[in-house]
Amino acid sequence: MSIVILLFISCNQSKTSSISEEESESAKSIPHLKKQGNATELIVDDQPYTILGGELSNSTFTSIESMEPVWERLKTLNLNTVLAPVYWELIEPTEGEFDFKLLDDLIIKARNNDLKLVLLWFGSWKNSMSSHVPSWVKKNQEKYPRVKDDSGKSHEILTPFSNNNLQADLTAFKTLMQHIKEFDGNNHTVIMVQPENEIGMLPTARDYHPLANEKFKEDVPKELMDYLQKNERELVPEFYTIWNKNGLKINGTWEEVFGKGLHTDEIFMAWYFAQYTKQIIDSGKEIYPLPMFVNAALNRPNKNPGEYPSAGPLPHLMDVWKAGCSSVDMLSPDFYFPNIKYWCDLYARQNNTLFIPEHRFDNTVAAKALFTIGHYESLGFSPFSIEQIPSKPLQPKEEKLAKVYDIINQIKPILDINKGQNKIEGVLLDKDVKEVLLVFGDYEFKVSHTFNLGWEPNSSSENWEPSGAIIIQNDENEFFYAGFGVSLTFKNIKNPNLNTGILKAEKGYFKNGNWNVYQHLNGDQTHQGRHIRSFNDDVTIQRFTLYDYE
Repeated sequence: MSIVILLFISCNQSKTSSISEEESESAKSIPHLKKQGNATELIVDDQPYTILGGELSNSTFTSIESMEPVWERLKTLNLNTVLAPVYWELIEPTEGEFDFKLLDDLIIKARNNDLKLVLLWFGSWKNSMSSHVPSWVKKNQEKYPRVKDDSGKSHEILTPFSNNNLQADLTAFKTLMQHIKEFDGNNHTVIMVQPENEIGMLPTARDYHPLANEKFKEDVPKELMDYLQKNERELVPEFYTIWNKNGLKINGTWEEVFGKGLHTDEIFMAWYFAQYTKQIIDSGKEIYPLPMFVNAALNRPNKNPGEYPSAGPLPHLMDVWKAGCSSVDMLSPDFYFPNIKYWCDLYARQNNTLFIPEHRFDNTVAAKALFTIGHYESLGFSPFSIEQIPSKPLQPKEEKLAKVYDIINQIKPILDINKGQNKIEGVLLDKDVKEVLLVFGDYEFKVSHTFNLGWEPNSSSENWEPSGAIIIQNDENEFFYAGFGVSLTFKNIKNPNLNTGILKAEKGYFKNGNWNVYQHLNGDQTHQGRHIRSFNDDVTIQRFTLYDYE
């Protein structure tokens, strides 16, 4: 349910002029992931691309008419990418008969608005449930069976143990990917795909359908056991603890290897959800190998598997998903909990590329976009229900997000050059985390929320609005700051006997890739050379140079 937007011969003259625009576009590689230093970047039209996104709410993209008022709003918010659902029930209303008119209109409209798309396949599962499968699947439960709980009751969730369910989904997804390739393969409006949505088992930790019960009695598949043995030293600790507690057995049934309990039920289901999804991904990539990711509804604290959508691509099950769905490019968290750093740290393990496809659209998203793109060098960020506030002018949280997306887009060339080189950081500050320390080369930065200064009207409030920034070391002594509500002070940690001062500071903007100075900062604006800052209502880019003196 999201939309996305992307950023950045020697022949004789007669031959060059004869190349059509369409042929030139088709010569560009399709969107793909590429390692850049110790980071991963998304490449679109042969240029690095950062997703400044927004996800549509579930039912907005169900008619051309309902989307009409949305496009202008997306541009006003400075998105470059939209995350949008594709509904199985709408593209295949009758078995074997496909209708892509709505999708084609979306692609054309996005293209005309200079936006990119990330498509979300609402196939077998959406938020655990099978709410978006076609009616001909829903009404034929004998052929397309559903999960059963431990009392034998069926639920509106297709069981992943049915080959009929898989083959129906495969047919639809392959047809979808073939259509995207034919309709958009030369334009690259669609840059990524999410197969399924928030896969998870409810209301029990595992499926008790007879097909599932038979699998549960069998030995743990060799592929999973081989992966565990090969990667024993790298397994995430919460999963390793379960395996180790039961003796690190290398063969046996699910309960023999992992012990009896809800944790084993969840591991069992995660493997078969992952295997099902792998076949969907493999079939799509064979046709048109766009990057593909799966997303997770995070498990609630102090809840047992089945009380939350269990067995999805959750961090404690990361190894099961990496073993069972090796063709997926990344596991991604959806955020409706406040502790984003805790969860992102979990998802950044195992060299997993971080992308935030969905976050509650609240007053924290602007700061969190800066933090995740800076600190984790993530592929991008996307608030959910991006179009659902019809207010004019923009509400404060929308206005701040629009300003943040604008400055990230401006500094993108500098981000691209320095990505993966340990020269980029992001900060997220609030009442609980008032300051952090960062190191860039010889310098230690003390990064503080500007409410600590006590100069802003709301600084005495109990609720501090989160502030955030991206800081880039562009040269040995030259830095860029992009953000709001943050102040920076400095010291030389290589030679503590020296004092560190601000040689030069500028507030400005990038236009056509060139830095333009809006103000030279000094005096009160740098606290007489003691810090770099912008207050909480001032989303800004600053360039500054440090120097040392005795």
